Amino acid sequence: MTSTPTTSSSSSSSSTPNSSSTLVTGIAELVTNDELLEEADHSEHLGRLSNAAVVVQDGLIAWVGLAARAPETDDRRDLGGRAVIPGFVDSHSHLVFAGDRSAEFAARMNGVRYDGGGIANSVRATRAASDDELRALVAARVAEMRAQGTTTVEIKSGYGLSVEDEARSLRIAAEFTSETTFLGAHVVPPEFVNRRAEYIALVIGEMLSACVPYARWIDVFCEPRSAHAFTEDEARVVLSAGREAGLGLRVHGNQLGPGPGVGLAVEMGAASVDHCTFLREEDIEGLAAASDTTVATLLPGAEFSTRSRYPDARRMLDAGVSIALATDCNPGTCYSSSMPFVLALAVREMGLTPAEALRAATVGSAKSLQRNDIGVVRPGNRADLTVLDAPSYLYLSYRAGVPIASALDRGGRHGS
Repeated sequence: MTSTPTTSSSSSSSSTPNSSSTLVTGIAELVTNDELLEEADHSEHLGRLSNAAVVVQDGLIAWVGLAARAPETDDRRDLGGRAVIPGFVDSHSHLVFAGDRSAEFAARMNGVRYDGGGIANSVRATRAASDDELRALVAARVAEMRAQGTTTVEIKSGYGLSVEDEARSLRIAAEFTSETTFLGAHVVPPEFVNRRAEYIALVIGEMLSACVPYARWIDVFCEPRSAHAFTEDEARVVLSAGREAGLGLRVHGNQLGPGPGVGLAVEMGAASVDHCTFLREEDIEGLAAASDTTVATLLPGAEFSTRSRYPDARRMLDAGVSIALATDCNPGTCYSSSMPFVLALAVREMGLTPAEALRAATVGSAKSLQRNDIGVVRPGNRADLTVLDAPSYLYLSYRAGVPIASALDRGGRHGS
């Protein structure tokens, strides 16, 4: 599923029978993230072009450059002076669920601490829902994301926590994305609360076997501070089994306090360790040393929704850590599908510049999924583009809460 893109900024793909090309023009500012694009402004590592154009052919980017130099195409789409950015890559979400947990949000706003226990409420509702009900809920959430500029989304299971319900969650998720993650080790379900070892055996045995055909990744909530989640030793067992089954590794770690999750992710070469809210110096040093392998995916929407402290993204980035931003869209701790909201939080609360936040939400999140065909606007990559009803990417944070971002379809049409 990962392709190696070409790096030329001016090459165009040749036409093939029954294919057509579309020129997307009228772009006041194009953020490419392509540091090899010679004519671009690289002062903020965004590869920005003014008065730019993109040629889209067969769902891929065929040409990128100044509008005045654009080649002839079969069709033309004028965006009227709007800005275009790479489509957001939401690399951490939990979209397969039923039920409502708004009362928990209200309780947290009044001081109740989050400890993971509310997940059981979503498990009950999700198990009770039909396949068609879950499919319709996921479809609506994916459409909501796309309407806000997200073009790639990772979707986890984790609200089934039985062999049948985890497998069907992933089967439904796979209808909407290739980035599916088996999270049977989300929490220990109520029926196994006094039989933890038995549940772990189920996760790495029958449940894993049932889920592997529908999953690319395996994840675990490694959080000893929660009685509902998993210890370092338990998490290592789960990740080892997933790796042996051919799945890539991801970790929920260091959300509720300093803990072993980050160290375990680095030790095992996980592609991403997510949350990273509470880090010790050794955690940051480890992530920096493993920056080519392991990305720290930050989820400020969860901190917003749980009244928790925010991760120190500035400290991480300055230390050389690879970071990503994602929504963590889920029913309990962040029921937001908005990547622009996440960027605004990262700028306002986590010390990132608008440019750094945008890179983390595009090329950074793509890296956390080990993808090089998204997150960068260059020939050969997928034509995953987001248009802003604004002249510059700066408006993503400047106009926080205003719906200015939406995805282009891969034929270059706006508002699909």
